[in-house]
Amino acid sequence: MRVALIAPPFIPVPPKVYGGTELFLAELAKGLKELGEEPIVYANGESTVDVEVRSIYDESEWPLKSDIFGSLKDINHTAWAVQDALSCCDVVHLNNAPGLACSRFINKPVVYTLHHAKEQGLSDFYSFYPEVEFVTISDFQRSRETMPLRRTIHHGIDPTLYPCKEQKQKYLSFLGRFAPVKGPHLAIEVARRTGIPLKIAGEVQPLFKDYFERMVKPHIDGKFVEYLGEADLATKNELLGNSMALLFPIQWDEPFGIVLIEAMACGTPVLALPGGSVAEIVRDGVSGYVCEDLDGMVERVKNLNIPAHLPRKYVEKFFSTEVMARKYKELYEEVVIRNTSPDPELAESESAAA
Repeated sequence: MRVALIAPPFIPVPPKVYGGTELFLAELAKGLKELGEEPIVYANGESTVDVEVRSIYDESEWPLKSDIFGSLKDINHTAWAVQDALSCCDVVHLNNAPGLACSRFINKPVVYTLHHAKEQGLSDFYSFYPEVEFVTISDFQRSRETMPLRRTIHHGIDPTLYPCKEQKQKYLSFLGRFAPVKGPHLAIEVARRTGIPLKIAGEVQPLFKDYFERMVKPHIDGKFVEYLGEADLATKNELLGNSMALLFPIQWDEPFGIVLIEAMACGTPVLALPGGSVAEIVRDGVSGYVCEDLDGMVERVKNLNIPAHLPRKYVEKFFSTEVMARKYKELYEEVVIRNTSPDPELAESESAAA
């Protein structure tokens, strides 16, 4: 089966640093290929995923210089990708909203993965496409949507890319966008209250530069709080693998959170605040703990007793690339059969006319 995996054109697949959707698509493409399928990734020309890649934009562009230009570029890339995929693919798998408008002109089955928190404007937009098979990345996300065709498939990663380290160093870690909803200022507070050093890494987006300058940067001294910049895979493995625990003090309804399973793959437990999908991903006493509040997180830091092999095995069983790819393969097979099967009502009317 040939599957068109259409990414936004701004970040390469896989991403060099930031890019959750692009990491997901790289892992899905790899997993599908290992299952004998033929994925084609539509992304920018800097993509290095080991499957066929097609592009009309050679270079990445992140962060976006202009929202208007970015939207036009997204629309142009996606419309071209859909047109190209129609000539060679059995399924079109979209990952950005502009692609749905193109689905009106597609005679192939369409799958769409939601990569965002609940936005009513997008939900209203999705309601115009009842024939599309929507995939939510958590049950929490699915519960908040109303599209008739929707199912949950959790993200997965390749555990072999994340060495599991049994011996940890005495520091805590934070990895993610430096935005108020991600709570890096709260991670700093937990470190201060426990007396355990903190290493942080992630992207400082222009929109949240003022927040970073006010709430995070003043605490960075290179000793107790150390900032590692944006994190590629090697940096992630170093940061997460040696850490006592990943702090995930979110302040919003997280739709998934790939960093959670990356930490677990490294054998590092996650200490998270509740919200969105967290309770689906973090299993108390196995892969970490969901803490009621910051006080609870501080207490858990002081009483960590989860051996590295437990979160690692948990990821291998529930959140691996293989598990994710098999579920998507099953979905593709279902929608292809549904698309090629004759409409029972139409077949009945044709039979009566004959």
